[in-house]
Amino acid sequence: MPRETGYSPAMQTTMRLLMSQYPRAGQLDWIGLRPARHAPIEKPATAEVNATGLVGDRYAGRSGTRAVTLIQAEHLPVIAALAGHSSIDPAITRRNLVVSGINVYALRGERFRVGGVLLEGTGTCDPCSFMEQSLGVGGYNAMRGHGGIIAQVLEPGHIALGDPVVAELEDAAP
Repeated sequence: MPRETGYSPAMQTTMRLLMSQYPRAGQLDWIGLRPARHAPIEKPATAEVNATGLVGDRYAGRSGTRAVTLIQAEHLPVIAALAGHSSIDPAITRRNLVVSGINVYALRGERFRVGGVLLEGTGTCDPCSFMEQSLGVGGYNAMRGHGGIIAQVLEPGHIALGDPVVAELEDAAP
């Protein structure tokens, strides 16, 4: 679904073409499931994704537009540095998936595949106040702009560590 840009039709075509080009596929590096509130995060090598999220995650079954949360692996060292840590465990971010090699923010409003699952990026995944506990004082601000995206599930399926993360490209021509 094309985003409203405010540009002329010719410029929109150019922008759409630019926004549809990715240098390479990304990769799924980490899967996190929290089965219940305050339960430790499970880090399986594979997971089933249904229409409402990752099977076994306590948030599965809620809002479809926020069924899956993704964060970019390349942002974890930035968050750690801003929070005053040498590194952080991805579980601290409370996201379902960590991906590398593709800009997750570029996937907002786009359809993309993680392994056999088709997702659509529906917005940003802004940090919550819990980051002050997880990362320490200033943790919320350390994560601002680095929280990743939320996505809805369009085609359920299975995912596994190492799966490719690939944008579903539409023809950008008028």
